[in-house]
Amino acid sequence: MVDTASRSTPKTSGKRPATVPPKPARDEVAAPIPAPRADAQPASPRIDVELLGRQLLGTWADIRVAARERAAKPDLQRIEGQPMAEHRERVLGQLKTLVEQGAVHKAFPKELGGEEDHGGNIAAFEELVLADPSLQIKSGVQWGLFGAAVLHLGTEYHHRTFLPDIMSLKVPGAFAMTETGHGSDVAAIGTTATYDEAKQQFVIDTPFRGAWKDYLGNAALHGTAAVVFAQLITKGVNHGVHAFYVPLRNAKGGFLKGIGGEDDGLKGGLNGIDNGRLHFTNVRVPRENLLNRYGSVAEDGTYSSPIASPGRRFFTMLGTLVQGRVSLDGAATSAAAMALTIAITYGNQRRQFNAASDTDEEVLLDYQRHQRRLLPKLATTYAQVFAHDEFLVKFDAVFSGKADTDDDRQDLETIAAALKPLSTWHALETLQEAREACGGAGFLAENRIVGLRQDLDVYVTFEGDNNVLLQLVAKRLLTDFSRQFANADAGAMARYVVSQTAERAYHGTGLRRLAQTIADFGSTRRAVAELRDEETQRELLTDRVEAMIAEIAGRLRDARKLPKADAAAAFNRNQNELIEAARAHAELLQWEAFTRGLAHTTDPGTKQVLTWVRDLFGLGLIEKHLAWYLIHGRLSPQRAQAVTAYIDRLIERLRPHAQDLVDAFGYRPEHLRAQIASGAEQERQDEARAYYAARRAAGTLPVPEKASR
Repeated sequence: MVDTASRSTPKTSGKRPATVPPKPARDEVAAPIPAPRADAQPASPRIDVELLGRQLLGTWADIRVAARERAAKPDLQRIEGQPMAEHRERVLGQLKTLVEQGAVHKAFPKELGGEEDHGGNIAAFEELVLADPSLQIKSGVQWGLFGAAVLHLGTEYHHRTFLPDIMSLKVPGAFAMTETGHGSDVAAIGTTATYDEAKQQFVIDTPFRGAWKDYLGNAALHGTAAVVFAQLITKGVNHGVHAFYVPLRNAKGGFLKGIGGEDDGLKGGLNGIDNGRLHFTNVRVPRENLLNRYGSVAEDGTYSSPIASPGRRFFTMLGTLVQGRVSLDGAATSAAAMALTIAITYGNQRRQFNAASDTDEEVLLDYQRHQRRLLPKLATTYAQVFAHDEFLVKFDAVFSGKADTDDDRQDLETIAAALKPLSTWHALETLQEAREACGGAGFLAENRIVGLRQDLDVYVTFEGDNNVLLQLVAKRLLTDFSRQFANADAGAMARYVVSQTAERAYHGTGLRRLAQTIADFGSTRRAVAELRDEETQRELLTDRVEAMIAEIAGRLRDARKLPKADAAAAFNRNQNELIEAARAHAELLQWEAFTRGLAHTTDPGTKQVLTWVRDLFGLGLIEKHLAWYLIHGRLSPQRAQAVTAYIDRLIERLRPHAQDLVDAFGYRPEHLRAQIASGAEQERQDEARAYYAARRAAGTLPVPEKASR
């Protein structure tokens, strides 16, 4: 299976080490409600917040700190409630500001004024979500999709001819891949680019309504050119999807001949981006406008490519554009971290109901249910932070050429398809839970959570629908299980015959040994000791992935004898379980990355607390899938009960560290811009408590009815 274990030495800029910007001092909140412990506990460890914050910033820490300083400036920040038209123009102006600040050219060639720092470019780009997700995505459209397509799919001619104006924003552009009728299935798009030998031009057409390019940033208003993906046809042969540089509008903003379009209008979020539709009727572009790194057409119409296989060529071209998924994974993780910082800070200050005191109300985060809502999501967010940094290191190694083999690229694509779904789904779940955990205050736009929730909604279908991406991961897992196919379609996958029985695979992977390791020893304390063991968690999580894949492969082994339609139906009957196996694999990648990050933690107190956080994440995954572990005999009922019992104990241990854990993310008030996380709630609570304390001291507080009887 693919792994994210390889890591490069963290980069440094040669400047002073990056640090987490200090947060303003806050008043101490009340201590948690004392709870009985199952056994004696040592003195509580303490987190070195600054050191942990530096670790969470990851490999490109200095670049992230600089990007956060930029995002803290009001001129780059979203104005809540701004009308769509004004928001769009504001974001376009902000792109110009980014150009002036030299903030968007890190990934481009040095000879054109760039830095060829692919990992640093993505790290800086992700931090724009702090300012405004619309700004992050629109800049991603301009330089991460439109510009990156020219960079990675074009050749030196295209770099010299088109990139300078793209980099300077003189030519705002669109990335015209998605069609109304085909989103994730790019290979089946309907737009055509037919070569005319006589005029040495490509003729671009959208032959029917479903082939219109849709949901394109910069298409409705601002884009003056686009990279258009179309089926390349020459000499009567369709050579599959290729990319073309196509001018869209004239100097006055009107569409050029043969081009039309529509505004997508108001959306559920990201309304600072002018998404729109484009269609083409006999639009001619020069032969040289084919971005021909992977496929060329000679003057006489002869097609040639350095990659003979059409399927491999297609996936290689799309693989060069994987950075969109990389950045969405990072930005979604940041959004979840912001939401938790707001909700946990508020929960540490907001008081409600009397439980342990006759005079003071309880802090929300002292309630077990509140902790159960937020702390497991905090643990998942930590896992995602560590996994994303490894992901970004892998991306940088591939795109810098340090590790650019076919296997490296395939691994990168598989990791992207595994992690992006989990992080974007987690962001939506966390934003919703954080909103509810903050009550009515969380529903106010001024507290950011609902706006972030709206803007990040589309992340789950950006750069590929999450379920489709996980199916790609599942295919890779099956491929790794048996190397008999590498580029198979669904029917071929269904006809695949396992070279060994599922029973032999079960024994061969050591899973029976695992079952013996997890046998019920009859002691809850011993059960807990086993479950918090790092190797036990690793084996349980790994076991689930391997067993699920082996079981599905075993069910599909006889499909080769079936007709094509029946074989495809057999695969379809297992599709849901394949996607679940892929999700389990992605969860394992996150757990492994967290564990490697934990190994790099040096401060003893911080390491102890982070170990608890890692265990909460790992055991939380096991608890979520307890039905599978019980059905497949991997855990006894008593051991399953121990999982939940120990999670409750972990949450109790982590409660005093919750604020430090979110403070380590390093977000200042100007990043969060949420009134309920600014200290205002603490002031209100202190004022109320002081009021009642003064009246009690003066003897002027009315006696409750019950006490007067």
